[in-house]
Amino acid sequence: MFNFVFDLIEQGQPRPNLAISSAQDTVYPYITPLRLLYYVADHDYPVEIFHIDQQLPSNSFYPVGLGFFDFGIDYFSLLSERVRTDCRQGRFKILFYYHEGDNPFHEKQRLDSLCAAHNLPVNCYRFISGNTKADQIENFVYFPDHELFYWRMSVRRNQQDLAGCVAHQNPRPYNFTLLSRVHKWWRATIVSYLLQQGLLDQSLWSYNTVSIGDLPEDNPIEVYKFAGLDQYMAQFLKNAPYTCDDLGEQDHNNHNVFVTDHYENSYVNLVLETLYDADQSGGAFVTEKTFKPIRHGQPFVLLGSPGSLQLLRQLGYRTFDSVIDSSYDQEQDNTQRFSKTVDTLVKIRNQGLDWVSQQCYQDAVYNQQFFVSSKYHRLRDLEQKLIVSI
Repeated sequence: MFNFVFDLIEQGQPRPNLAISSAQDTVYPYITPLRLLYYVADHDYPVEIFHIDQQLPSNSFYPVGLGFFDFGIDYFSLLSERVRTDCRQGRFKILFYYHEGDNPFHEKQRLDSLCAAHNLPVNCYRFISGNTKADQIENFVYFPDHELFYWRMSVRRNQQDLAGCVAHQNPRPYNFTLLSRVHKWWRATIVSYLLQQGLLDQSLWSYNTVSIGDLPEDNPIEVYKFAGLDQYMAQFLKNAPYTCDDLGEQDHNNHNVFVTDHYENSYVNLVLETLYDADQSGGAFVTEKTFKPIRHGQPFVLLGSPGSLQLLRQLGYRTFDSVIDSSYDQEQDNTQRFSKTVDTLVKIRNQGLDWVSQQCYQDAVYNQQFFVSSKYHRLRDLEQKLIVSI
């Protein structure tokens, strides 16, 4: 059972701790509602909610949901003196819940320095991260938040059936699906190169120009190693955006909305993940982008951080290794990993997309059914990791 402590409980509902005027992650201090509360409700996992004035069990946590981790914020200064005192006395632990895959080593360094500044013991907090390296860091634990997030968006709201897309063995008119909603320079490198090499012929693909301020020097792929790609990419971006559906920008970011053609009418999904090197942490980070083809019964090749396929196997999914060459997943060098991924795509094309799809069918069915199943065990494992660390 999770035991969560809140400063305010209004009409039976806890108000997010540290939220000043809004629970929106776009407003300082970028606090969100605790996503774990949604997940325990979705999967019938036991939880107790306590007001800070109540008597608390020994394994209690004061949760803080982070929209993103801002290194300019002193999170402990936002706590009341009462909460800081309770932390010093060991009444509960602060539990930072962060669903993103930023480098957790950097976050630990920042939080430990803040503990010292506030005369708090460094074991007064726990940090849940979407980066797998968290499991190797004291006071940190990894949790696959985006798996449960997309389960909530696509299963709970579809009454836990497989409505919309089902794994099938019928011929499909398109080879690949590749979707890119936000411009990043590494994504532009990948999409333009695949286009240049003809690997996106007869495929469903998109590239939008929504930007989050990514700079060319942020690109982890060495563009100069691919002849003529810099000029080709410049022209590619000049002619952007490119679309393969009729959805607007808002629906492209709505996880309740999907286009059946993207999954049922192409053989393999080319997943452009959120991060390509997980903030130089050496960890893996998978999001709903990966779980979409899994949920919708489609084989996939993953363009993301190294170890992503290994992570999926550890979570219980199948990665089509007997059919699709997944050796690229082990390559730490970003440029070499991309080159090896391209080699995998060429092999798939040469083998024949229909044949590849047929060979992957049973694993695609298994993945879909496994994804739709209850995630109670994920929450149990998280609780055990948190309790062991107390």
